[in-house]
Amino acid sequence: MGILLRGALLGAGAGAAGTAALDAATYLDMAVRGRPASSTPQQTIEKLADTAGVAIPGSEEQQQARVAGLGPLLGFAAGVGAGAVVGVARALMPRRQWWSTFALAAAVGMLAGNAPMTALGVTDPRQWSAADWASDVIPHLAYAGTAATILGRLDP
Repeated sequence: MGILLRGALLGAGAGAAGTAALDAATYLDMAVRGRPASSTPQQTIEKLADTAGVAIPGSEEQQQARVAGLGPLLGFAAGVGAGAVVGVARALMPRRQWWSTFALAAAVGMLAGNAPMTALGVTDPRQWSAADWASDVIPHLAYAGTAATILGRLDP
């Protein structure tokens, strides 16, 4: 198996684990602070469908259920995809250190999670409060730490 394919596969697995850590950190934040779930994943699905000119099939209730399912799936795909990118980049690194993998995973994870929503006009990070930033950054740091640790263990 080629080095880039191996990196992508290991990175995708690490990204899946990182996404689980991100979700756990997010749910913990919601439980501790009593804050509601973000609606931006669902808004992103609706905006993507609208932009692509694709109707979400079914009754209104079915459409809402599909959007509620597709929003988290989009986040999972972003996390796995970001992990694959990190895995490929890490495979090309001359020295594979945890901190550099962590920094890369944090940056790629933040971009994968936020750039599409920002580009679609669903959110504007320039308007976020400090609490909004903390709600986004801390789970992404959990993602990066988990992904970097798993990549380090699977491919030292």
